[in-house]
Amino acid sequence: MAITDIPEYAHLSSSDVEALGAELDAIRADIEADRGERDARYIRNTIRFQRGMELAGRALIFGSTKRSAWWAGAGALGVAKIVENMELGHNVMHGQWDWMNDPEVHSTTWEWDNTDPSAHWKHTHNYIHHKYTNVLGMDDDVGYGLLRVTRDQRWRPFYLGNLAYNTILALLFEYGVAAQHLELGKKRKTPEAKEQFRRDLADVGKKVGKQVAKDYAVYPALVSAATGRRVGFGRAYRKVATANAMGNIIRNLWTNAVIFCGHFPDGAEKFTKQDVDSETQAEWYLRQMLGSANFHAGPVMGFMSGNLSYQIEHHIFPDLPSNRLPEISVRVRALCEKYDLPYTTGSLPVQYAKSWRTIAKLSLPNKYLSATTDDAPETASERRFKQGLPEGVRLQSELDPATGRRKGLVSAMAALRGRRHRRNARTTAVAEQRRAA
Repeated sequence: MAITDIPEYAHLSSSDVEALGAELDAIRADIEADRGERDARYIRNTIRFQRGMELAGRALIFGSTKRSAWWAGAGALGVAKIVENMELGHNVMHGQWDWMNDPEVHSTTWEWDNTDPSAHWKHTHNYIHHKYTNVLGMDDDVGYGLLRVTRDQRWRPFYLGNLAYNTILALLFEYGVAAQHLELGKKRKTPEAKEQFRRDLADVGKKVGKQVAKDYAVYPALVSAATGRRVGFGRAYRKVATANAMGNIIRNLWTNAVIFCGHFPDGAEKFTKQDVDSETQAEWYLRQMLGSANFHAGPVMGFMSGNLSYQIEHHIFPDLPSNRLPEISVRVRALCEKYDLPYTTGSLPVQYAKSWRTIAKLSLPNKYLSATTDDAPETASERRFKQGLPEGVRLQSELDPATGRRKGLVSAMAALRGRRHRRNARTTAVAEQRRAA
């Protein structure tokens, strides 16, 4: 089963958790007090870069007579869409730049280049996902209502298609996001609920129609009208429509990879509904730290991921400017070491591969899988540490007498691995003695 008692799983006392929360509050206060011109300059330069890349991409597509120019244009357009989606749309709608009081980059006015209406996204993502991160039955990002990503999700034959579903989801990720708010599998019994669904469906249909018309009708028609006599109307129309489609696919694949690296690799824990609504701010901080994962990134990859390569820091401080997450990560990592908490990170290929591995494994019923629901890479609970302990014993943090440092989850995991290693060694020794006899 997933984690039910978060402080106990982390081996921290209530006072430990509150102390951790106070230190994270101090980081927030420091960043908020230091926001200023360099941050405003960053977001304005990002907007200029994004618009420049889109203009360059469309110019290359417009003038392309060779396949290499078409690919260059589609690639530039894909980069522009990634930046607009990740570093602008996602972060602006989180309210990261509201402190500037600039209507151009305010969360209440931004409408992104995506099929999901911004109002819908802010509800499903900003509120539901960030409040109930990785809480089973509450956070729809756990599998997106389509994938089985934890052993706590009851297996059904439908999940045999896990790999195929995720491939389609990655290619068409913007449409999956647009459908998320609609909760298509949910039964609506009251007239009010049915009417709300009709309004939401109309909003999505309007936004999808606008995006499809822009990418596959208006822009192709304009270019074919301008260049059709020279290269042929049909050919001009196709080259623009297919380049727009390629730009969208590039954006969708990258977005899927970044998001999955932040939530589904080993170490990004899942939680139950128990006590979530009564958790303190400090306990919420702790759940975000345990439920998120980073991947290694330099300045360029960090920028292209909307700085969601620092997913842990983003989940702790979702409304702080994204360009500050690298410096915040240094302090958060130091806190993880101080409180003996894991800081889950790795290279992007490794983190993404682990996500796909989990999706592949969990297409099968639990009986065909190794480990248990309490001790699997993609699902863990505090029960993994209680083997051999008396009933009702609570796991507590303590100080290491040798170093004076706090002993917590990282030490507990190391001790658990040590016990398993010794147990396996004893089992191997007994087997060898029996063979020798």
